[in-house]
Amino acid sequence: MRTDGWTEVCAVGDLDKEDVIRFDHDGRCFAIYRTVDDRYFATDGLCTHEQALLTDGLVVGCQIECPKHNGRFDFTTGEAKRRPARIALKTYPVKVEAGKVFALFG
Repeated sequence: MRTDGWTEVCAVGDLDKEDVIRFDHDGRCFAIYRTVDDRYFATDGLCTHEQALLTDGLVVGCQIECPKHNGRFDFTTGEAKRRPARIALKTYPVKVEAGKVFALFG
C-alpha cells in the first residue's frame, strides 16, 4: 500500500481485455475489470443479491453477470441492470501508473 491510500492491485498485463479478476484486501473481496478499450474499474467482489463471487461471472461489455442467478451490474457505475440484482455494487476509483493498476478502497 502506498502512503497516499492507493493500493496496487495488479499489473496491467495480469488482466485480459473484457475480463475480471479477484483481489482480496483487508479481509474483503473486490473485483477488478478491464474493458476492451483498456479502461479499468473496481467494485465489491460479491453480488448484492446472494453474495456469489462476481469474479466467477461473465463480463459482457461493461457489465458483469453473476454466476449464480444471472443478475447483471454495470461495473462502471455499480448500477444493477438485470434482476434478480436490485442493489447497486459499490465502486472504487482506479488509476494506472507505470504499468500497474491501483485502486482507492474506502
